[in-house]
Amino acid sequence: MSYTVDFINVSTVGVESSPVADALAGLRANEARYFKNKYDHTFTVDPAGDADAAKVVEWVHRILREERGIEIASPALEATAFQVENIRMAYVFYESGLSINVMYTVDDGGKRAVGFKLSDGMPVPEELSAFKFARQRSKLAGTIRGSYFVIKNEY
Repeated sequence: MSYTVDFINVSTVGVESSPVADALAGLRANEARYFKNKYDHTFTVDPAGDADAAKVVEWVHRILREERGIEIASPALEATAFQVENIRMAYVFYESGLSINVMYTVDDGGKRAVGFKLSDGMPVPEELSAFKFARQRSKLAGTIRGSYFVIKNEY
């Protein structure tokens, strides 16, 4: 069942099993606020086991595997995919507190990247230890640590 992420009344619905559920819910709400303010897009997520969400998770995992040989150890809890303007976006939220997003401009030669965000209190997963993470403060999520890499191939 889809869940519309509320960035005013932050809820742990769908991410309760995470050891950093409150911080992960805040991180998810931070993303929802960004897309609402910038694109007037309502951010909804589906449980990772749903058919559409499972396709999103597989697409994101394929990019990670083929671009960098990364396999995420934590189970996926939720996922979403949507398009704003000419940018295809995909998000996967993991039990560990990790959020991975793919920004994929549909125009040839456009920007394409994978972003990683770690919830407050979450250690850097071993599979992402090669990345340097910058810190950012968020009223909704506390301290967010983020990193990214540029996608080189077509997906």
